[in-house]
Amino acid sequence: MSRIEQIGAATLYLGNCLEVMATLEPVDHIIGDPPYEERLHQAKSGMRGLVRPDGSHHWKPLDFDSVDDIRDAFVINAAPLCRGWFIVFCTAEGVARWADAINPSPMKYKRACVWIKPDSTPQMNGQGPAQGAELFVCAWAGKGHASWNAGGKRGVYTHLVNNPERHGEHPTEKPRRLMSEIIADFTKPGDLILDPFMGSGTTGVAAVMAGRRFVGIEMNERYFDIACKRIEDAQRQGDMFAEVAA
Repeated sequence: MSRIEQIGAATLYLGNCLEVMATLEPVDHIIGDPPYEERLHQAKSGMRGLVRPDGSHHWKPLDFDSVDDIRDAFVINAAPLCRGWFIVFCTAEGVARWADAINPSPMKYKRACVWIKPDSTPQMNGQGPAQGAELFVCAWAGKGHASWNAGGKRGVYTHLVNNPERHGEHPTEKPRRLMSEIIADFTKPGDLILDPFMGSGTTGVAAVMAGRRFVGIEMNERYFDIACKRIEDAQRQGDMFAEVAA
């Protein structure tokens, strides 16, 4: 690792996730957005120059490799580190691959949840249906029965991709409100959340806003700097609200 930044309740590492994870103490939950599987990775890389549906940003090429080569190693590193929920985003085609990697580990695979994208990009060539949703797989790494805060709620989350809060610099940025809902459902105040694929820091922003502690890892220095700024802004806003309440 080449940099460590401490921002309030967040510790951010610039480096390779597998290398950094080997140095960390256990965390309460791992919530991350790894790179796409190779097939979709190639498709997204070919969307250069297209404008997003809301017209606010151009599609950006993916400047990182697919997850396929590191998935198994990542799960092996994550299992002893995680004491609660292990949550990672993936394509529909990637669910079985993640389950195959998780099942031999001490973690207990639960199920895939769905993020519905009402404003997803149409299929530009008109040769078939567009992708209208993304998934995330959930596994329980804690002791005893799995527990969360949402009772019998279904694992369906509906949030706009091109929302007013979108930062736009990272090509696969997740909506902050989506990450806030996931954090509210799966974690408790004060919990320590690790995002090994931090990107531009949306999970960290949601964690700080929700009163959670956060550890983020990102190997791209440009995205790391963006994440530092966004999480610092979120931390500052939280401090301001606390001062007003006091």
